[in-house]
Amino acid sequence: MDDGIILIDKPAGMTSFGVVARVRRVLSEKAGKKVKVGHTGTLDPFATGLMILVIGKECRNAETYSKLDKVYEATFTLGQTSTTGDPEGDLTEISSREPTRDEIEKTLDGFRGEIMQRPPIFSAIKIAGKRAYKLARDGQEVEIPERNVTIHSLELLDYTYPELRIRTHVSSGTYIRSLGVDIGGALGTGAYCSTLQRESIQKWSLTEAKKLSEFGIKD
Repeated sequence: MDDGIILIDKPAGMTSFGVVARVRRVLSEKAGKKVKVGHTGTLDPFATGLMILVIGKECRNAETYSKLDKVYEATFTLGQTSTTGDPEGDLTEISSREPTRDEIEKTLDGFRGEIMQRPPIFSAIKIAGKRAYKLARDGQEVEIPERNVTIHSLELLDYTYPELRIRTHVSSGTYIRSLGVDIGGALGTGAYCSTLQRESIQKWSLTEAKKLSEFGIKD
């Protein structure tokens, strides 16, 4: 393909840039020339699910795709916090208190609709031209301002302490790791996002996506 999009089911343990690099290499080898490939929204290495890759001239429209609503399924582990908000950070025990399901439901109510959210310091957001996660890894203090995001829906799928599983439809710019941290804070237990899967981006679904193995790429 010369121009257009490819839907990819990203595996866990791979960066979004790693996915792009591997697909670019395969497409370039097949085309006998360098093919331009980009992505339209970073998924954390531990996360899985739908990525829209833009190919060729469609790369100029990458920002349009990145601004679309998204649906995620996630697991938040209560009782601990993580320096990165996910399983890859240093974990700290916070509380052994087990909230009731009713407490969980009432807390989730406070996160539906428009909310203010502070993105995690370990993120790809640029601060003075540098990625926030690079500054954080260098031990520098990182201050990211809060932003207004919209949680269109937030559904409790399952709750068996310490794991709280949710599905949420969110606006562009929403960080599910931050959502988990904030929910844990509101519960007084602490929390981090232990699993994360992007199920859809606007009209595109994970069920339509190709696995990297279909391109001859090993996870």
